[in-house]
Amino acid sequence: MTVDQPTSTPAIDAVVALGLDHEVTRHGRVSSLAEAAALRGIEPRDLVKTIVVRRGEDDYLFVLVPGDREFSWPKLRALLDVSRLSMPDAATALAVTGYERGTITPFGASHAWPVVADASITGRRISLGGGAHGVALALDADAALAALEARVADVTDPP
Repeated sequence: MTVDQPTSTPAIDAVVALGLDHEVTRHGRVSSLAEAAALRGIEPRDLVKTIVVRRGEDDYLFVLVPGDREFSWPKLRALLDVSRLSMPDAATALAVTGYERGTITPFGASHAWPVVADASITGRRISLGGGAHGVALALDADAALAALEARVADVTDPP
């Protein structure tokens, strides 16, 4: 563990409180998804990114996207039956989640925004951000999605 990595984060505390079987990995800051996956000993498809999306004024959601796929705005707009979505800037993302970009996760966020998860992450073990740079949570996707009451749908495209 490096100096800038806490022993606990709100995300770790939330996963523990939910009783989810998990493993915490710490690898320090990385410069790419591929580097993070390699340091975690997983395939990029098993590293799940959390994207914060603005649906309206003071209305956000978390979108979980596997590392080997690209987020699809048209698919998410169709799923949510809205014509407009956007990504907040870094300061707004921090304000509405309690996490800096690169550390965002629905677990332990300062607000329990709805979660939409791409259907391709179900049925396997995934690695999500752990609430601090270089900290990750490995856990069963289906258990995590159930705990988050996630809506599961096709919201990505191949790269």
